[in-house]
Amino acid sequence: MVGTGSRARMYTDALTSTHADHAELVALCDTNETRMRAHNAIVRENGREEVPAHSARDFAEMLVKERVDEVVVCTVDSIHAHYIATAMEAGCDVVTEKPMTADLEGCRRILAAQERTGRRMTVAFNYRYNPVHAKVRELVSDGAIGEVGSVHFEWLLDLRHGADYFRRWHRDKRSSGGLLVHKSSHHFDLVNWWLGTGPETVFAWGDLFFYGEANGRRRGLAADYDRAHGEASAQDDPFALHMSDSPAMRTLYLDAEHEDGYRRDQNVFGSGVSIEDDMSVLVRYESGAKLSYHLVAYSPWEGYRVAITGSRGRLELDVVENPHVSPEQDERTPVRGMPAPKEDITSALTLRRHWESPVTVPVTVGGGGHGGGDARMLATLFGAERIGMRANHEDGARALLTGLAANASIGSGAPVDVAGLLAGRPPH
Repeated sequence: MVGTGSRARMYTDALTSTHADHAELVALCDTNETRMRAHNAIVRENGREEVPAHSARDFAEMLVKERVDEVVVCTVDSIHAHYIATAMEAGCDVVTEKPMTADLEGCRRILAAQERTGRRMTVAFNYRYNPVHAKVRELVSDGAIGEVGSVHFEWLLDLRHGADYFRRWHRDKRSSGGLLVHKSSHHFDLVNWWLGTGPETVFAWGDLFFYGEANGRRRGLAADYDRAHGEASAQDDPFALHMSDSPAMRTLYLDAEHEDGYRRDQNVFGSGVSIEDDMSVLVRYESGAKLSYHLVAYSPWEGYRVAITGSRGRLELDVVENPHVSPEQDERTPVRGMPAPKEDITSALTLRRHWESPVTVPVTVGGGGHGGGDARMLATLFGAERIGMRANHEDGARALLTGLAANASIGSGAPVDVAGLLAGRPPH
C-alpha cells in the first residue's frame, strides 16, 4: 500500500483482519515514516507481525523485493498516476482510491500503461456498492422508467464535512483537481453506471462562494489563525479542526509534521484556497440523456437528491445522511471540527410510472461507511465475495473526464467536448 494517511486505515485494517485469509498485506510505502509506523500499529493491534515500510523513492524496487501482486494507491490524487503506471509496468494489478488521478496528463499515462500491460486496475468507487444505489441501477437497467432522457442530481455537503476539504491538501486544485474531480467523481461514476453510458459534452459554472479568505472576512466568519493546533483564536471557531482531540489524528498528522510539514488543520477562511465550493454542471451523454448536477460544500444538512426521468416514468431518490450540524461538541462529534459519523442515514426511493400511482420501493441502507459501500467493496476487492461492481480504468476515466471537462468549462466559459479534451483539442 502506497500512501498511509487517514483513508488508508480502512485498507490496512481489512487486509490484516476481516480479509486476512484471502489477501496479505506485505509492505507499506510513503514519504513519511511516522505515518507508516502508525499503520504498523494497526497491524499489530490485529495480531499480525509488522510489515516492511519503504520510502516512496524506493517504490519500484519494493514491488520486486516484496513480490507484490497488487498495489493499493492512497496518496494525494495528483500523484496517483505515477504509482499506478509504475505498478502496472512492474506486472502488478492496482486498486486506487478515487479519483483515478487529478489531471489529463495522469489520465493519459494510466490509460497508456494499462493498454501496454493489460493489468487490471480498479477504482474504489465505493458508492457503487451501496445497496440503495445498486437498486437504482437494477430498476433503470430493467426498464422500469423506459429510455432515460434526463437526470437531476443534487449533492449537499454539510458545514463539517464540506469544511474539511478546505483544511487539508484538497484545498489546492493542483493536488486534488478540485471537488468536481475529487468528490464528484463518485457521483459522475454513479450516473455513468446507472445509465450505462459516458459523457459527451460538458458545461459548468463554479465559484468559491463561502470559504476562502475574502469570503470569511466579508461575512465576519474569519478567525485569525493559519492552522488550528495551539492557537487560542481557533478555540471558539466552529470551523476549526482540533486534532489533539483524536489519538489517531495526533499519531497520523501532528506527530508526523516534523517529517514533511503537512498541516491537516488549516483555516478554511485562510489564504491559499484555489478550489470551488459551489458548482453547477450540465452533461450530455453519448446515449442522448442529459444531467443537471449541483454540488455545494456549505449546507446546513448533508445528503442528496436524484431524479431520473425516462420515457415511461420517473425514479426519485432522497437520502439524508446528516439532518443537522451543531457547532457544539457532543458524543457524536468527540473530535471538534470533524464530521459526525453517518449512523442514521434515511433513504426513500419512489417509482412514478406514467398513468400509475407512485410506488415506494423498499430499500435498506447498509451499515458502515458510504451506506454499506465500504464493507461490500472491501469484500469484493480482498475477500471471497464477487459482487460484480468493480469500476475499471475506463470507468475511472469517464468519471474523471467529466470533472476535468467541467473544470475546463469553468475556465473557458464554453462547452467542452470530452473526447476532444482527452485528445488535446481546445474547447469549442
